[in-house]
Amino acid sequence: MKKIFSAFIIAVGCMFMAMPAQAQLIKWGVKGGVNLTKIDWDGGYKGNKDNSAGFFIGPMAEITIPIVGLGVDGALLFSQRGKDEVKQTGVEVPINLKYTIGLGSLLGVYFAAGPDFFFDFKKKDYVDRKKAQVGLNLGVGVKLIKHLQVGVNYQFPLGDSFTLKNAVDAVGAKNKTWQISAAYLFSENRIYGDIIALLILIGNAIFLLYLCRRNEEICGCHIAFASAPLFYLFFA
Repeated sequence: MKKIFSAFIIAVGCMFMAMPAQAQLIKWGVKGGVNLTKIDWDGGYKGNKDNSAGFFIGPMAEITIPIVGLGVDGALLFSQRGKDEVKQTGVEVPINLKYTIGLGSLLGVYFAAGPDFFFDFKKKDYVDRKKAQVGLNLGVGVKLIKHLQVGVNYQFPLGDSFTLKNAVDAVGAKNKTWQISAAYLFSENRIYGDIIALLILIGNAIFLLYLCRRNEEICGCHIAFASAPLFYLFFA
């Protein structure tokens, strides 16, 4: 596995070293989404195999070659997946090689693959957790109106995610996860404006949730006011 990862890093590094400086395009953004995790137990152990929902969110960066369509993206995500005794909470660092097919100035389809690193924060108990885990990502998605990316990703670990110790023996298990993600990439010329607009949008969403919890009436003007930052983010 180390040889595969080393070859991947060398290939990516050579690709970007060979590019002229002006061909590189770096974009920063925010990425978040849902983890849908299923436990795969070794040896036919009949443990909890139900799908469980978690989440991930954090900053991301993308480097692309506009003409060729190749690029690399990476993210630093706070991630939660699994549930009950096999719940994992930690930092996830996916690094993907990405190929994009443009379908016009406002739409594109991308394919992505690469390693994923997960660092589990939870303390050890009768479940022996792997503090550092390596997996593989395979994904596909769309790029919309230059800023938004929506994708689906399948992630499987290269080795056990944890070991469950019982009275007889130890049983290994793997967290196999589907991820549904949305990412917003900031504009190069107005990164601070985009960040402020996103913060306002989040604050407005929290305000609407507050009104819902209090069973307050929500009218059209509330929704129009709350969604106003979207026009700036996508159409300004």
